[in-house]
Amino acid sequence: MKIVFWVVLTPVVLALLALGLYFLKAIVQGTIEGLRSDPAAEEAAERAAALGLLPVERQHTKLSAPEPAALTVAIAAARAGDWQPVAALFDGTAAARDWERRTAYCEKLADVAAEDDAWLLAWESARPDDPGAALVRARSSVFLAWRIRGAKRAQYTTHEQFEGFHRTLARTRHEHARAAELAPEGDPAPYVGEIWTAIGLGYPHEEMHRIWKDITARAPHHYEAHFSALQYWCRKWHGSEELARAFAVKASAEAPPGSLMKAFPLIAHFEHDESDSADVDRTPEMYAAVDAALADAAAADPDHPRLAEVRHLLAYYLYLQERWEPALEQFRLVDGYVDALPWRYKGDPAGEFCRMRDESAVNAAAQGGA
Repeated sequence: MKIVFWVVLTPVVLALLALGLYFLKAIVQGTIEGLRSDPAAEEAAERAAALGLLPVERQHTKLSAPEPAALTVAIAAARAGDWQPVAALFDGTAAARDWERRTAYCEKLADVAAEDDAWLLAWESARPDDPGAALVRARSSVFLAWRIRGAKRAQYTTHEQFEGFHRTLARTRHEHARAAELAPEGDPAPYVGEIWTAIGLGYPHEEMHRIWKDITARAPHHYEAHFSALQYWCRKWHGSEELARAFAVKASAEAPPGSLMKAFPLIAHFEHDESDSADVDRTPEMYAAVDAALADAAAADPDHPRLAEVRHLLAYYLYLQERWEPALEQFRLVDGYVDALPWRYKGDPAGEFCRMRDESAVNAAAQGGA
């Protein structure tokens, strides 16, 4: 009897299941088609295309701006096992005392070494006391530690991952100290890298102040140093909203034009903004902060390795403030690259970038602009 019952019932269940899947598919497809046929979105995309702006699929999600040719060559050489172009790159930054570019290069190449350090081992063997090699080694160990830990939240991270993370990060104390001993006079890069050790290991505030004193004695307005330190002082790590905002305001107030330090009040605001309304971005203080950062970007060296990151943030806040023409101008200047704040915090960085950019284009045109 039971067998007969299930023989009769099974086709009915399967038919109902198939019907349910059919309707679910129809609903999903209908939703997607509805999004695709949204007249406003289509108009915005067409307007952006007419301006020569790139579609979503052509946005680079691993860079915030075009990569310098010399860096591209060095990365390719490193991945092929050749350390000499990398060494030449770091020798050049030391000779030019270009500390901004030195730390920017270090960040990129340390990430490569964290994947495969055969080329770095060869560099260290050929030139045991090379300051560039020591610098990349220390920063690559930091990257390696975070890879071991993984990107998931603490409750989803295993005991073994945490052990490996702390063990690897602990050795970077010595590696950063050695890089500092070998560094060219005035180079803040080893101390900038140590901030990420401080973040991971939870250095007390007194230790962070010690690192910061070492940095500012060498490069008082170094962009990556300030960005890294601001992360330490944020509530999500070892500070608070008040400490982060105070740090950002001080950096902004003391810096000369063109240093890009005016971006830090915006970054501190972004890191602690939990509002679901743009009203908090349209206060007199925020308008003033955006205007100050705009002027700072205009005064900066066009080749500053962090300028594009500031422009991404400006585009975002100008959009939120409905200042369409200046927003569109910033979007234009960084179009094609989306690995920067705020997009890297979004689930679909390229999609969010293009949506805000395209809306800015439509509204700028409606106001008689682009």
